[in-house]
Amino acid sequence: MRIQSNLPASVFLLTLILWTLPSYADDGPKRVVVIRPSVAGQVVKAQIGAEGTVHLLLQSNDGPQYAKSKDNGLTFSSPISIVDATAQKPGLEFHGEDIAVGKGGRVLVAMSNNAWKLKLPEQEWGLYYASLAPGANEFTPTRNLNLKPSEGFSLAADHSGSVTACFLSDKLYVKVSHDNGETFTPSAEPNPVWNPCNCCTTSAAYGADGKLALLYREETDNERDIYLVLWDQRGTEPLRKRVGRTPWKLEACPMTYFNITATSSGYVAAWPTKGQVYFTRLDKDGALLPPGEIKTPGSNGMRTGVIALGAADGATLVAWKKNELLGWQLYDAKGQPLGEPGSASSPGNGAAGVTLPDGKFVLFL
Repeated sequence: MRIQSNLPASVFLLTLILWTLPSYADDGPKRVVVIRPSVAGQVVKAQIGAEGTVHLLLQSNDGPQYAKSKDNGLTFSSPISIVDATAQKPGLEFHGEDIAVGKGGRVLVAMSNNAWKLKLPEQEWGLYYASLAPGANEFTPTRNLNLKPSEGFSLAADHSGSVTACFLSDKLYVKVSHDNGETFTPSAEPNPVWNPCNCCTTSAAYGADGKLALLYREETDNERDIYLVLWDQRGTEPLRKRVGRTPWKLEACPMTYFNITATSSGYVAAWPTKGQVYFTRLDKDGALLPPGEIKTPGSNGMRTGVIALGAADGATLVAWKKNELLGWQLYDAKGQPLGEPGSASSPGNGAAGVTLPDGKFVLFL
């Protein structure tokens, strides 16, 4: 199609450039920036590295893809495939589940596939993993980390070389790496008494003090409570605390997603209860900061994304996904809403965003 205009050439060119810039949330505080990435595919998750690079996990028709941005998400590199050709089989589809950034900016990705649907051997129904070394142009060969039917995959990594892969297989399991994701310990239960909601998910992050924080939903006696596991992997036993305060008794798994993110002084976490999204701020020991559990205006559906992002001044951004609509609300350091909720259309089920070094929040559509 040919575009005609009576505007001077310079003005017309400027108009075209403005059309290509990212959209900003004009119905919320200025520190929330909403960007539709300049790459094809549905956003799944996003992380920001220590050096400020934004790492984006995408799902495309060709499988999981990765792209990065060095200008706070305004532009992205050309996406590259995460799954190598050797791992592909007729009818086999891989899906990106989580992304983490390890020591030196190494990118780590957890994936699932539809091997169960193809009736492939059960050991192929597991947690798949690949990584991208700094400066590399392709991911390592895809690896099956656990060789067992599982789901609820999440990854956490710190800048000293520790990586933890979490998954559900009737119980809660972790695999730990001390060499930046090159090798992992055998699958182990943090505590065999814990009984996770097996069709939900897990979410994990390393805190500023080096402890692993792991969020999961219990199903004991059909009480679907959200719990935080704090684990100093240098030798102490994992400790568990209930963080959700609104009870939810349900005789079937609600199939929900949730999220925990580290801040400079602790964590922020968000989850749904009875379809309503809640969040809380936690100190480094997992104690809920006043006013405790906070009800947001958001709701989400089965296996749709929820994220919580924190800034150094105590502000929190909570975002949720439902019916391909991304919603969000910003809160101040006392847990009070700042401005009105925002929303924008966003394909897929993922909710992705990062906190920039200057304290602004970026959400990707």
